[in-house]
Amino acid sequence: MTETEQAIAKKTHNQNWIWFVLGMMVILGASLGLRFWGLGRFNTLVFDEVYYAVFSNNYLIGKEFFNAHPPLSQYIIAFGMWLGSKLPIGQNTVNDLTGSWRSTFSYRWLNALTGSFIPVVVGVIAYQLYPRGSFALVAALFAALDGLFLVESRYALNNVYLVILGLLGHLVLILALKTTGAKRWLQLAISGILLGACIAIKWNGLWFLLGIYFLWFGAWIFVQESSASVKSPLARLRQINLWQFAGLFGILPVLTYSLLWIPHLLMNPNQLNFWDSQREILSFHERIGNTPDVHPYCSPWYSWLVMWRPVAYFYETALNLSDPVPRKPPLEPGTGPVVYAVHAMGNPFLWWLSTAAILLLIVYLGKLLWDRFKQTGQSRSPEGELVVYLVVNWAANLLPWARVNRCIFLYHYMGASVFAGLALAWIVDRWLQSGSFAQRLSGTIVITGIVIAFLFWLPVYLGLPLSVPEYQLRMWFRNWI
Repeated sequence: MTETEQAIAKKTHNQNWIWFVLGMMVILGASLGLRFWGLGRFNTLVFDEVYYAVFSNNYLIGKEFFNAHPPLSQYIIAFGMWLGSKLPIGQNTVNDLTGSWRSTFSYRWLNALTGSFIPVVVGVIAYQLYPRGSFALVAALFAALDGLFLVESRYALNNVYLVILGLLGHLVLILALKTTGAKRWLQLAISGILLGACIAIKWNGLWFLLGIYFLWFGAWIFVQESSASVKSPLARLRQINLWQFAGLFGILPVLTYSLLWIPHLLMNPNQLNFWDSQREILSFHERIGNTPDVHPYCSPWYSWLVMWRPVAYFYETALNLSDPVPRKPPLEPGTGPVVYAVHAMGNPFLWWLSTAAILLLIVYLGKLLWDRFKQTGQSRSPEGELVVYLVVNWAANLLPWARVNRCIFLYHYMGASVFAGLALAWIVDRWLQSGSFAQRLSGTIVITGIVIAFLFWLPVYLGLPLSVPEYQLRMWFRNWI
């Protein structure tokens, strides 16, 4: 390559990088706007805010309690409540439902801020796995257009913290495998700490760690020893031996998880000790059961692939747009012409197409393994390793739920859905970069359809007022109500 060609290539790369950064900033700005707009709309506790916001406030007022989940998300929300109560904004809606007078903004704003960065983290992971800016932007856009992530970000719930910590653990691991020396081991340790913190949100944070276990074992089984020195992150997993891996992704996450319990135990001296708390949490979830009378929105794990049973987080009717919501006393069902509903449901077009995409990648992975077995294909390629990473982590975040006997919900699919969304983004980006007009058109149609679907269902993500017919128009299936 001549000096002129090198200069042109460098200029093109810089221009593409500028557009990539601008695109990510636009996505982040839109995510922030959607999550903070009307954040105090309902001056009450929505869905599991009756637990997490109350438990978080208990830390601030010194009230002892037992929680059926690890404590990290309550620490985070409590910090948000403490700081949010001191801010000069968001103080127009106040209630004492948490146990003391707090603004709704105070117990929701940190969730909104955290959730806004999930699309950015997804985009950066995409770029690190397959360094093409258009793929990363499409991945970040799809994450930003997922209604379930938007809903979870607007209330004092804990799933956004689980997802972002799990994804950050994976991102730091990928970055570590691209470097060497002390920097690598420091980053690997940070990854282990982040994954331990993810488990300290909910026990199903283990699934993010499980995906790394599968990748490491797979690298030792399927990657040739000579390949471990190449730039491929997944191949370089072979450079971490058993004892190093056990320390970084076994002992370190367990130690992190255990240490994060200390504040809770100190603030609850008359409650259970550490080991009794773990046993009681396990016993609590084993007692929940999975019968129809446990909860009306329980759904089996396999139904999440088609979003068969979303969860209604909030539903109130009003006489007119100026009628207060929630109303005291509430109207009789069916008597109010204005509906305020918040449904924890994904973007239907995004979820259905993502499921099709990840299933297609499973077939593609099967072909890659067959070619390797028959030695008719390449043993390693960037595309193949991306497919392995997405399929393995999607399965690791979904399939363990098949063994869970308690009532489970659609939002438990959030971790797995990230990898399905990445699969769709990769396929759509390949179409957009294709020389075929039909494929470029198909990619454009998919993105346009997902954007339109997001806007169509946006009122039930944000809890905007709808007439009864407008609400029913968005409930396509009886199981959605």
